[in-house]
Amino acid sequence: MKILFLGDVMGRAGRAAIAEHLPRLRKDWALDFIVVNAENASNGMGLSADHAKLMFDAGADCVTLGDHAFDQKDMLQHIQSDSRIIRPMNYAQGDVPGRGFRVFEARGGRKVLVVQVLGQVFMKRPFGDPFSAVDKVLRAHPRGGMVQASIVDVHCEATSEKMGMGHFCDGRASLVVGTHTHVPTADTQILPGGTAFQSDAGMCGDYNSVIGMEKAEPMRRFITGMPKARFTPATGEATLAGVYVETDDRSGAATRIEMVRQGGRLAQAGPS
Repeated sequence: MKILFLGDVMGRAGRAAIAEHLPRLRKDWALDFIVVNAENASNGMGLSADHAKLMFDAGADCVTLGDHAFDQKDMLQHIQSDSRIIRPMNYAQGDVPGRGFRVFEARGGRKVLVVQVLGQVFMKRPFGDPFSAVDKVLRAHPRGGMVQASIVDVHCEATSEKMGMGHFCDGRASLVVGTHTHVPTADTQILPGGTAFQSDAGMCGDYNSVIGMEKAEPMRRFITGMPKARFTPATGEATLAGVYVETDDRSGAATRIEMVRQGGRLAQAGPS
């Protein structure tokens, strides 16, 4: 199976890049399944129902969220009616709208599990244990058995926690990929047990920025320690950032992983 995972879509620039590039990539790379993390797609804070529709219209099969999952209040209701949207399993205790994992049907009837969890290290509020949450789902959905591929989106600040999750899932997931920090990491690899891994997929946004935000206000706060205005998403040409993975249907193991960067300022990368 040929799978594309794209990192955090950031504001209008990220949405425009998704609309422009994703239909072409689906065709040119003969993609079987596409996951897009879109928790910053609506003005840099959350995802609205209208912008979720844009992601799916462009070719996404699944959209994941993150710690900003419900910043756009209409998502509280919309996620209940659109099962293609996945929020973190461990977002909160009790009755949380939506679902934290789902088995999707990809091209040719093949089954793909998508799971998302939030990390605990350096996050603004405590979340439940992501490792036990993922462990339970992977045990119930063995790759190469119940599902032909499984994808774990680890929405974390700390690279160490993301790496820990990669090794924890090695041999059980097809892909473990980090989101949230908006900077693509250079550790793209297949782990010994056949799990593709990258600590952070990066963002789909304008990289002439501070993690997707216009530079002036973040820099002012770093220099002076004082806020003056709200953060606003940068609006220059965006780079789509993520990973491309190929998997073996019988075992669910990854056989290839490539860093993806399309459009915008960053050096271009992707499967040749």
